[in-house]
Amino acid sequence: MTQPPDARPGVTARLSRSSDDIGGLSGIELTAAALSVIWLIISAVFFLFADNDGTDGLRFLLVMMVVFFPVGMIWVAAVGARSSRILREESTRLQTAIDAIRHAYITQNQAGGRDQQPHPSIVKKLDEISEAQKKAETTLAMFTSTRAAQIAVHAAAPEPESGDQPVLALGTPAEALQPPLSTSDFIRALHFPETAEDQEGFAALRRALKDRPSAQLVQAAQDVLTLLSQDGIYMDDLRPDMARPELWRRFAKGERGRTIAALGGVRDRSSLALAAGRMKQDPIFRDAAHHFLRLFDKGFARFEETASDAEISELAGTRTARAFMLLGRVTGTFD
Repeated sequence: MTQPPDARPGVTARLSRSSDDIGGLSGIELTAAALSVIWLIISAVFFLFADNDGTDGLRFLLVMMVVFFPVGMIWVAAVGARSSRILREESTRLQTAIDAIRHAYITQNQAGGRDQQPHPSIVKKLDEISEAQKKAETTLAMFTSTRAAQIAVHAAAPEPESGDQPVLALGTPAEALQPPLSTSDFIRALHFPETAEDQEGFAALRRALKDRPSAQLVQAAQDVLTLLSQDGIYMDDLRPDMARPELWRRFAKGERGRTIAALGGVRDRSSLALAAGRMKQDPIFRDAAHHFLRLFDKGFARFEETASDAEISELAGTRTARAFMLLGRVTGTFD
């Protein structure tokens, strides 16, 4: 049975040391105390041997201010430095716990297969860490539902006036009257909006969803990104090796196998392992991944016919292209 993260000696030792350091006195507090004592001694010596003729209330107030104000500033700086240190240590502990849980989860999936359930301690720690990742959840909210994206797009699109509606011949699809999707809009839509305020990104997405072939690819990519995010795999975290445009053009012409292996530039082992495990165990994820790869193949073949090398390189940096690199390696496209 897979050993839970708490049982890993290195992690436990690091966490316990961090807790002990935070609870005790550190060099910051000792330095602040030493500076305070030194300043008080200097002040006492000065005022004991100085001329004490004017000992009125104003002089006494100034004396107290001169003596204690620097001490107060020293301790304000010390408290700020201690708080900063505690935050850094807590961040390190959180990252260590996340890495330990991910390692245990990967090991458990590889060793136990689909019938083995996660260790209860892993589930408990995942619940605790999820509370600290609210910000990431809000960023991913735009990718959680294809229907939600379509509703937002249609709500933002202006309704044509009845007098301006074109008269269609019988059997003519409405898409035939839409202007062709520009290359820049296609690339921008495949990257998806950066934030909820990304008006340019939503405008490109809205135009892409009006183009049927592009809309199918966008929706398939959105489904895959949502499923990958459930395992903590986010395209923004991946830093793939970028292939030359010539290799992408060979892929568009139908070439497969090791000759284009450089296209699978994703090297993150944990993401590859998690995606491979999900591919074996989850038929819904497997079907969505293969559907996405087929649509990406067709969509990129159309795109390559008119795209420049610079535009191909720009598309290769989108979130959709990164998902293709990841799933292409998992499914053996580059083997």
